[in-house]
Amino acid sequence: MRISPTHPLAATAATLLLLPTLTLGSTLDLTKGTINSAPKGYGEWTSPNVLPSPNITGYGNWTAAVIKARAFVADLTIAELVNLTTGQGQESACVGNTGTIPRKSFTGICLQDSPTGGVNVFLGPMMNLVKNVAAGRNWEGAGADPYLSGIVSAETVKGVQSAGVIACAKEHFRGGSGAQAESSNIDDRTLHELYTYSCENSYLLNGVLKGELGFQGFVTSDWGAVESGVNTALAGTDMNMPGFKAYAVSGADANETNPSIAKESYWGASLVEYIKNGSVPLVRVQDMATRTMAAYYMMGQDQDFPETNFHQLTMDTYLDGVLVNQHVDVQSNHSIGIRATGAASVVLLKNVNSTLPLAPTDFKKFGIFGSDSGPISEGLNPCAYRACDVSGTLAMGWGSGSQSFTYLVDPLSAIQSYVRANGNPTAAIEYVLDDYNYDNLEAVARRSEVCLAFVSADSGEAVGIVDGNAGDRQNLTLWHSGDKLIKKVASECANTVVVMHTAGAVLMESWVDHPNVTAILYAGLPGQESGNSLVDVVFGAVNPSGRLVQTIAKERSDYGSDVLYHNSSDLPIPQIVYKEKLLIDHRWLDAKNITPRFEFGFGLSYTTFSYGNLTTTSSSTTSRRSFVEIDARSDTPVASSSLADVAYTVSFAVTNTGTVDGHEVSQLYLGFPEGAGEPPKVLRGFERTFISAGATERVVLELTKKDISIWDVASASWTIPSGTFTVFIGQSSRLITLTGSFDE
Repeated sequence: MRISPTHPLAATAATLLLLPTLTLGSTLDLTKGTINSAPKGYGEWTSPNVLPSPNITGYGNWTAAVIKARAFVADLTIAELVNLTTGQGQESACVGNTGTIPRKSFTGICLQDSPTGGVNVFLGPMMNLVKNVAAGRNWEGAGADPYLSGIVSAETVKGVQSAGVIACAKEHFRGGSGAQAESSNIDDRTLHELYTYSCENSYLLNGVLKGELGFQGFVTSDWGAVESGVNTALAGTDMNMPGFKAYAVSGADANETNPSIAKESYWGASLVEYIKNGSVPLVRVQDMATRTMAAYYMMGQDQDFPETNFHQLTMDTYLDGVLVNQHVDVQSNHSIGIRATGAASVVLLKNVNSTLPLAPTDFKKFGIFGSDSGPISEGLNPCAYRACDVSGTLAMGWGSGSQSFTYLVDPLSAIQSYVRANGNPTAAIEYVLDDYNYDNLEAVARRSEVCLAFVSADSGEAVGIVDGNAGDRQNLTLWHSGDKLIKKVASECANTVVVMHTAGAVLMESWVDHPNVTAILYAGLPGQESGNSLVDVVFGAVNPSGRLVQTIAKERSDYGSDVLYHNSSDLPIPQIVYKEKLLIDHRWLDAKNITPRFEFGFGLSYTTFSYGNLTTTSSSTTSRRSFVEIDARSDTPVASSSLADVAYTVSFAVTNTGTVDGHEVSQLYLGFPEGAGEPPKVLRGFERTFISAGATERVVLELTKKDISIWDVASASWTIPSGTFTVFIGQSSRLITLTGSFDE
């Protein structure tokens, strides 16, 4: 389920999400009002029904947009309402297109995954948390921590919507169209403090999203995820994408440009009948349309908004003789930002005796190893959705969140160019791109003064099986026998620098402590400026300041949960119980006293920093101990603004004690009072600060009342627990340099 415009929620979708209660052991069928028993052994998991779906209210800065939307929707016929809420299939210009309303000269809403020209809705940011480290789509999100994910997602939304495009918080529904459905069984507190899940779930969409949070935008299904008509509409879904019942249905029946007559849709022509026979109230569908149009007007898309200038089915100029792609170049100087972001994201994991940065004139013989260092031999864009195993550098994962490159700077080319242009034009730069030519790897490594070993591990969406991986990674090892490549190179080269381009954490124990592995860089998936971004860090133009957004454990079993690859039970829908509750990633390892290889928030620098002079100041009264967020069922909802009020201001001094200018990423973790039921420490703030060598900067972070609250299930409110809170300031979740406290 995708939510648009977005709210800073961590979103993952599943067929059902069930919440434990003491009184309910069943759920209601919204269509019939009958009681369905929970699966045997799972009777404590239920999901309360919340009806009706709250109407958009137009409070705050939504007022003007909602007035316009209501005026637009007021005289729409039933067929036109359905056209605005049901997709045309997947043969239109965008991966998702609503129907049109010709008499109002309305050409519909265009929804697209990756950045392209003239779209109404960008299907992002992806807000999944890294619950399972092997999950295929982790690379699209912001890591394992809910606070971090919220900040990154909010900033992404601001950027997208500043350009007048509707942002759509997502993650994907694992059901429909033949995919494996599942039931995510999660307690109410964990739901509120970490996740928000959605599907045909009225509690989540009507109760939490549109009720508690007062969400004013619209909710669209994931593609092919809708499994019924009436239930989906009543439960709070506002748009059915791409409209058809399943990907298995093709042709005209599945791709109807007039959705109101579409027969192969759970909505379409069926929704017309549901409205006429009263199964779905007309006001519900009018609210769907109003929410969609309110977002449209909120972004100013009624004023000089560019028309769609591409077609998602082809990169050719013409399709069936019709001009579909105008090839509008909107890149401008984006390469500068991409390069800078890539460099800033590099995480320095190991740097023995200041191996890095390298000076290009210090070496006569460089050795570059691994296919991941070079160009993609199969071509720049060798397959749809990038869902294929290629020989070449890895700069992006696969799936609908991927994009075609216009160019890709590989590390080998960038290193060659940099070294030759910076005082060493005659340097020997040998390379071996065959990952399995071990004799040549060892021979070149033996005669090199410095060796850079490039390794990778890919993952993505289940749009194809890549080297046995159906999206989710089958294991946490490096691809192309990368572990063996590293060991072969390091066995012959006393100065081996490992560069990792991976979609997430990998197991490193077989080589991380090898005495000849002198430096390790985790470069992630940096995009088209990959080589240039890496060169900036390797040769010292940029001091690395990246930090791990997920833990790198020593063993796969050290993580608190894992991917369910197969349904081993006799139930048709696997029951996934979130047993770890609040203990995701670093929280789990902290609580279980498990030592990671590299902890959440870790990252080295070419300089050093010291911390001191911690102060914690109460900013406002916190006498009110329980807060509700928003009552959106009223026409005049009142948000609990006190939740966003600053409760404490935390400040401290950071000094650059080294000889190199650089950024420090200071992190604030909070320890709740004993008995509050929280993890040992939770991230509640961070700041990236540039500090010149020898200088001191004061860092100020704020804790809101929400930051110091927990979700109280009994009162259904955010509550500040009584007792002593511990403030941890540090350079990672484990490297704590300052400690303070305050009492509530």
